[in-house]
Amino acid sequence: MCGIAGFCNYSKDYTTEVFRWTQVLDNMKNKIKHRGPDDEGVYLTKHVGLSHVRLSIIDLANGKQPMSRKINDHVFTIIYNGELYNTKEVRKNLEQKGWLFQTSSDTEVILVSFMEYGPESVKMLNGIFAYAILDEAKDHVYLFRDRLGIKPLFYTIQSDTLIFGSELKVLFEYPKVKPQIDKKGLCEIFGLGPAKTYGNGVFKDCHEVLPGYYNVYNRDGLKEIPYWKLISKPHTDSYSETIDKTSHLVVDSIKRQMVSDIPICTFLSGGVDSSIVTAVCANELAKNGEQLNTFSFDFVGNEKYFKSNAFQPSQDRPYVDIMVKYFKTNHTYLECSNERLADYLYKAVDARDLPNMADVESSLLYFCSLVKKHNNVTLTGECADEIFGGYPWFHKQESFQMHTFPWSKNMEPRKLLLSDELLKEIDLDKYVIETYEKSISETPYLEGEDLIEKRRREIAYLNIKWFMVTLLDRLDRTSMYSGLEARVPLADHRILEYVWNVPWDIKCRDGEVKHLLRESVKGLLPDEILYRKKSPYPKTYNPGYEKLLGDRLLSVLEDSSSPINALLDKKKVQGFINTPSDYGKPWYGQLMAGPQMLAYMLQVNYWLEKYNIEIII
Repeated sequence: MCGIAGFCNYSKDYTTEVFRWTQVLDNMKNKIKHRGPDDEGVYLTKHVGLSHVRLSIIDLANGKQPMSRKINDHVFTIIYNGELYNTKEVRKNLEQKGWLFQTSSDTEVILVSFMEYGPESVKMLNGIFAYAILDEAKDHVYLFRDRLGIKPLFYTIQSDTLIFGSELKVLFEYPKVKPQIDKKGLCEIFGLGPAKTYGNGVFKDCHEVLPGYYNVYNRDGLKEIPYWKLISKPHTDSYSETIDKTSHLVVDSIKRQMVSDIPICTFLSGGVDSSIVTAVCANELAKNGEQLNTFSFDFVGNEKYFKSNAFQPSQDRPYVDIMVKYFKTNHTYLECSNERLADYLYKAVDARDLPNMADVESSLLYFCSLVKKHNNVTLTGECADEIFGGYPWFHKQESFQMHTFPWSKNMEPRKLLLSDELLKEIDLDKYVIETYEKSISETPYLEGEDLIEKRRREIAYLNIKWFMVTLLDRLDRTSMYSGLEARVPLADHRILEYVWNVPWDIKCRDGEVKHLLRESVKGLLPDEILYRKKSPYPKTYNPGYEKLLGDRLLSVLEDSSSPINALLDKKKVQGFINTPSDYGKPWYGQLMAGPQMLAYMLQVNYWLEKYNIEIII
């Protein structure tokens, strides 16, 4: 896993000032050095500059980037961030076409597949990736992103210059590109955040390559080309055939994603999703007499302060203990304190370049930094809930009746702290509803479905396009900030394509949440784990944490130089802090309630301050 960055202008000759533009490339890669601490490189031509930092996972000795190959005088160069899980199959196909390989890296396989098949070669790939390919003879730069948006790729176009990179921060290393936010960006932050509209980089004039797309930049400008989309079609497999196929896809994906020249580990919460991944990995390693490293996360004192609620019915530790004993993993229990959790809120902004999921994000950032001391590659159970229908909003009647995002059903908590002046300038309700309506209008409906199933498909589509991507962004930035590669085998596009069309009475037979997934792995896990009621990522319930946040936010507002003073109402904040939090009524997802609103505002202030953002209203 790596980091990429670059720029392109077909009316400029960068080679007239090699030192200057090489320095810009160095600055860009240094900004994302955390993504690839093992190696780095730059490549500068007349019209294009490319830079790369590498985290070595496959072919440790070779695979250096930028990587070029030539046919006659036709040069192709790639910079690549990701992991390919069907390298052997793609390579074999190319060898049958007569190609010879100089390395065993997946980077070279992707480059050669492009040289053989052109940009449509991306359809052959099974993996998580974002990469750029320069075709010097045609004066084309191609930007590719994987089907589900697991790996990030941002860009901006200013003065006929394309600037791109794995993280937003690299865009501002190019001369005269400044971080600004306008009304639309403020609506993203306060109306949709910590989610963001797909394709939107939040900063003014900043964008991201859409999942399942590749972009082409040439002398005519930028063109966006879709190469993958979800397709709705009748499901013809029987119940037993559906279980068998799902089982094969899940296990095959996990085994494929174990590929590595260095040891892997897993995140283990004791929930069914992470336990499936852990079980397959542990069993595979045991065949070679190897033991799997596993890691679980919690908070200091949580056994004392934990409050069971509809969203989080149980603690993880007892279930983790069962899994560790059953699969004999080498387990490490990791904990985070109140102070560290609050301190890492700012580092989480450094990692994401945006306000984010507050302590839900800062805690994972901290935990990843600890896991990195043991392993460089981890597999997680992310995305099963979005694909298999695990969240409450798949099941509650109110989700079928509301006309907004089901994980953020009430806009009022989002406005509570904002100044009246700001609320007059930005119409949050209108922005959110218009964005929501645009998204559901894209839903690939199945002809003949009744209104209930049509609505359920809308909810599923929203989850895949929005909620899942937010969690994938969180996982990528928090892990790669410490140079830890995190893989998501349950988000294999083959699983999504198949399960998308499975009828609800199979996915959730007899009302059992994620019935299809559970049945597909029956016999793999202890029953206590297999039938455990869903409990999301852990959070702290320590009242001291909320007080710490309140004190910090009031201190920020006391400082007249704090940029968030222009956006918040101090009296509203004071009243909010003095009101007891209801942990069972989150304003985003299942975990972000009162304390997380305070944490989010601390992040917004830090973000505005650190990036020296100009607010344009």
